[in-house]
Amino acid sequence: MPEDDLQRKARKRAEDKLGFFIHFTAYAMVNLMFFVTWWFTGGLAVFPWFLFPLLGWGIGIAFHAFSVFGGEALVEKMAAKELRRLRKA
Repeated sequence: MPEDDLQRKARKRAEDKLGFFIHFTAYAMVNLMFFVTWWFTGGLAVFPWFLFPLLGWGIGIAFHAFSVFGGEALVEKMAAKELRRLRKA
């Protein structure tokens, strides 16, 4: 692979990772704010409503993490399998 392509690919991966870390930081800060708000407006006496955004957004964070850190390996594995299948046909 030419050096320019490697540099572009490396930059794209770095941007993807930075995007995930920014997303995760926002997730952690906002959900911490929700927890603190819940705690100071009744805490254990009130239903823990902060769990809904924590879990809902957490699913999005999990998919984002998979796409950044695990998705490419899965795509490569699937592409190799398809290539073998096509070569047999």
